[in-house]
Amino acid sequence: MSALPGTDRPALPVDPADLPRLQRRTSGVLIAAQMLGGVGVPISIALAPVLATEISGTEALSGFASTAAVIGTALVSLPLAALMTARGRRPGLVLGYAIGAVGAGLVVLAAAVRSFPLLMLGMAAFGAASSANLQARFAAADLAAPDHRARAISVVVWASTLGAVLGPNLSAPASHSFAGTSIPETAGPFVWAAAVFVLTGTLIGVLLRPDPLLTARALAAPEEQTREGRSLRAGFAAVRSSPRARLALLTVAVSHTTMVSIMVMTPVDLGHHGAGLELVGLVISVHIAGMFAFSPVMGWLADRLGRLTVIGLAAGLLSLAALLAGTAGPHHGQSAAGLFLLGLGWSAGMVSGSALLTDSVPQAARAAVQGLSDLTMNTAAGVGGAAAGLVMSQAGYGWLTAIGACLLLPMAALAMFTARRHPVASKG
Repeated sequence: MSALPGTDRPALPVDPADLPRLQRRTSGVLIAAQMLGGVGVPISIALAPVLATEISGTEALSGFASTAAVIGTALVSLPLAALMTARGRRPGLVLGYAIGAVGAGLVVLAAAVRSFPLLMLGMAAFGAASSANLQARFAAADLAAPDHRARAISVVVWASTLGAVLGPNLSAPASHSFAGTSIPETAGPFVWAAAVFVLTGTLIGVLLRPDPLLTARALAAPEEQTREGRSLRAGFAAVRSSPRARLALLTVAVSHTTMVSIMVMTPVDLGHHGAGLELVGLVISVHIAGMFAFSPVMGWLADRLGRLTVIGLAAGLLSLAALLAGTAGPHHGQSAAGLFLLGLGWSAGMVSGSALLTDSVPQAARAAVQGLSDLTMNTAAGVGGAAAGLVMSQAGYGWLTAIGACLLLPMAALAMFTARRHPVASKG
């Protein structure tokens, strides 16, 4: 994209009147990519602990594979954001899926040669695809009108429903497809995942044109076009200078950490109260439905009632979820209701927080700030998930859910304070 003579501002790639059509096209490409990419991660991540146990020879290391993927997702967030800041959404998303495909290949190689360190490296690289999936939601908001931004984000989050539901059910066919070959059956899903990531990256690379971030940057005010404003340093500065951006960052991180910490230990608690694998699977499916299926509703509410209102709703839903799940005991229906509300609260926090973050920083710094958001979110969730096991073993599931509810207090208090300080801004 060439610059206008005498300025650092890129020439407009489209007529502003064509923006609604371009936004629909961009959303369509991102939805299709999210459906594909959303299948690639869960199709294999469900068997990662099994593969880690087989390679290491001990169940004590089974959780390290998933942890490595979470760490990889967090670590790659800022480099991908830096690339998007410099070159646009398309190169960053394509690179994320490419690294994920390489990581899946390394996992297959690790399974073949029985190397646990190589497995950890592969799982960390595999996490890059999750980072690309997450950052796709921000690409949907680049060209959206401010009063439709939350809905644009929520539709891409909703598209993850297909992968979340279909992916785990494809694990068995993917494993059986390599029976009798030199590839271990437990590594079969990673072969499929690599193919899915290559297909998703190709789809983004070919069809996501013109690049939504570069187009939005070209349409921004001239004072936002300086190269200095696009750096990672400028992104950190934008968050420090904006209370609403800090609230958005806190909302996304706390909502995700609370959800992950409670969710990962719920199957263990259900097992303690006599639930079989079928019931555990049903409860987790209900939870996933709450996370993704209702995200367009949360986007509509965030656009109509305001971001801060839906952040408050997220705090309320997550708190009620912690109460129901933590006091359910042998009442499995109550556990299912709690996990459904846990997913619904996550959806409210993720959609409203992501929209508020995009609203609250200059256009030039958005990609950097969004990468910082995903880094913070995944790092916090990784720590929370690891700590959840310790709390569960030492104090029990009830105390774990209580601690999860306490994490929500700073988020709720800051949202109330911000709404009182800026009552007009809180409505849009």
